[in-house]
Amino acid sequence: MSDPYASELQDRVAIVTGASRNIGRAIALELAAAGAAVMINARTAKAEAEAVTAEIGAKGGKAMAFLADVTDPKAVAAMVEATLARFGRLDILVNNAAVRKEAAFDQISLDEWRQILSIVLDGAFLCAQAGLPAMTRAGGGAIVNIGGLTGHTGARSRAHVITAKAGIVGLTRALAFDLAPHNITVNCVSPGLIDTKRAGGAPAHHADHKTVVGRLGQPADVAATVRMLCGPRARYITGQTIHVNGGVFMG
Repeated sequence: MSDPYASELQDRVAIVTGASRNIGRAIALELAAAGAAVMINARTAKAEAEAVTAEIGAKGGKAMAFLADVTDPKAVAAMVEATLARFGRLDILVNNAAVRKEAAFDQISLDEWRQILSIVLDGAFLCAQAGLPAMTRAGGGAIVNIGGLTGHTGARSRAHVITAKAGIVGLTRALAFDLAPHNITVNCVSPGLIDTKRAGGAPAHHADHKTVVGRLGQPADVAATVRMLCGPRARYITGQTIHVNGGVFMG
C-alpha cells in the first residue's frame, strides 16, 4: 500500500533561509522530497546554494537559489518576490539562518552582539513579515523557526547566541497567536548535538558529549521534524518547541 503522505507537500512552496549547508541543506532536501518547491537562501555561499538546487533538480524536484542577507528588509522582500515570480505562491517559511560564534562574555563587542541577534531575530521577524501576505493569500501555511539546545540549557562563551536562540522561542509563541487567524502555524525546532561542520570544516561538537540514544544527531533528524510540522498532520500543533537532541535535554 502506498503512503498517502509520501508527497504531502506537493504543490506547496517553501523558503528555507541559511539553506546552503548542514541543517538548512537537509531541511531543503527533505521538503523537496515531500513535493515542495524550495527557495534555497544563502547570504554569500552562491556555489553551495546552487549545488543544493542542482541536487533537488536531479531528483526531479523544483528549487531556486537566491542570495539575500536576512537582516536587510529590501533583500528579504526581493527574495519573497522572486519566490512568487518563480513558483506562484508561498506556503512554508523555515527561519534557519544563524551564526554560531563563541567568545568570552567580556570579549563580545556591541557590534558582535547586535550582529548575532540581528541574523537570528531580525531575520526571522523580517522573513515572517514579508512572507505573511503571500501565505495568507495561499490560505495559510507553516512557519518553523530553528532554535538551539543552549537557548534552554545555557553554556559558556555564547551569551550572544544563547540570547538570540532563547528569543526565537518567544517570537515563535507570539507569532502563533498573531498568525493563527491567518491559518498559519508557528513552531520552533531546537536541535542539539547534531553532527555538522562549521565554517572552515571544523566539527560543531566534540565526541565527549553523550546522548541517551548513544549517538550524535544528523541534519536529517532535524529535517524530518521540520517536514512533519510543515505537513497536513501537524495543523493542530502551534506555538511549540520540539527538541531534537537524542535525549540530552528533556524539557
